[in-house]
Amino acid sequence: MGAYSRAVRRLTFVGSFASTTPALADTSTINAADTAWMITATALVLMMTVPGLALFYAGMVRKKNVLATMAQSLSAVALISILWVAYGYSLAFVGDGSWIGTLDRWFLSGMTMESVNPAAKTIPEALFMLYQMTFAVITVALVAGAVADRMRFSAWLWFAVGWFTFVYVPLAHWVWGGGFLQTMGVLDFAGGLVVHLSAGIGGLVAAKVLGNRHGYGSENLAPYDLSLAIIGTGMLWVGWFGFNGGSALTASPRAVMAITATHLSACAGALTWAALEWSTRRKPSVLGMISGAVAGLGTITPASGFVAPWAGILIGIAAGLICFWACTSLKQRLNYDDSLDVFGVHGVGGITGTLLCGVFAAKAIGETAGLLEGNPQQLLTQFYGVAITLAWTAIVTFVLLKLVGAFAPLRVSMQQELEGLDISQHGEALQ
Repeated sequence: MGAYSRAVRRLTFVGSFASTTPALADTSTINAADTAWMITATALVLMMTVPGLALFYAGMVRKKNVLATMAQSLSAVALISILWVAYGYSLAFVGDGSWIGTLDRWFLSGMTMESVNPAAKTIPEALFMLYQMTFAVITVALVAGAVADRMRFSAWLWFAVGWFTFVYVPLAHWVWGGGFLQTMGVLDFAGGLVVHLSAGIGGLVAAKVLGNRHGYGSENLAPYDLSLAIIGTGMLWVGWFGFNGGSALTASPRAVMAITATHLSACAGALTWAALEWSTRRKPSVLGMISGAVAGLGTITPASGFVAPWAGILIGIAAGLICFWACTSLKQRLNYDDSLDVFGVHGVGGITGTLLCGVFAAKAIGETAGLLEGNPQQLLTQFYGVAITLAWTAIVTFVLLKLVGAFAPLRVSMQQELEGLDISQHGEALQ
């Protein structure tokens, strides 16, 4: 009788547990498919910085600066990841203030395995935090390309801390975290404003403040190894599927549409840039083709989740045309030494893509109509987003550089620049 009673109690307990488990599962908003896709997308975007951007940039500088250029990308990953966890994520994506978030998630305080962010309710909050972290990392790393070959590593680190804190974090909140630009309807699916325009303008200002490299315009500053840059381009291209496709934050048809538009834009950008070089210089360069591909990728970024694939092709053609002009005619006219054309490709591409998003946005894809679907107001809203991003980034970048420069030299000495930053900044060199 005692054994029977124990068996009955055991069955009652198991039955009670089984009956409550489905109820608990029904209240959870975390979706396994979305979580799996976003883990993949997060890994893809991190790959874009190391090794993608590191190889892309390193292949386009001189041999004596290859390691120093890679070190800037690597340091951005390590430094910005820590700062993102400390306060960046909380200020950007926690709280709904018009200008900035809160510090409620300071060092991820209060985050649990089951918590979610209102912006991404079907994946764990920790995963959303990590995904957005990879965006912050690559944005800061992009800026370094404009000052390659001449910025002191210590000055770069201090500048990176300030730029992340006072440029990237506020912009991420304004556009994606419930800030005033998002509230007024500015469209930026994956970072035309937050990533590319901010990095491009930041790079342009930094290049002007630091001044031109020694021998710029008179000496041969040709890339050391374009094969590295091509490999880096391939990694960036594949990683961009996670960059743009992942910005849907779900494993959904919209993510697939974003990836499709992204790939087609890159193809169109590469072909357009090659065609322009073929017609003006009689030979399409490898550097030009990879520049066109990256221009297409950056330009489609803000529009990727709002436009149809055919619009992605047109945006890629526009990227090839406009960014080619910016990296050749405009750069020569303004005489600035943006070492790796961060402004010409990413800054100009970010502006172009953000505005064209206001033209081609399709309501059936992103729930917002653009100019072609009878909503000219959206284009004006996009202009406003560009103006705010440009002005804020330019002013804050200039002030930060002046502040850092007041405590330590921003650029290496003439002798160190001639010797190379690999030796002077890191005590190492390629053999």
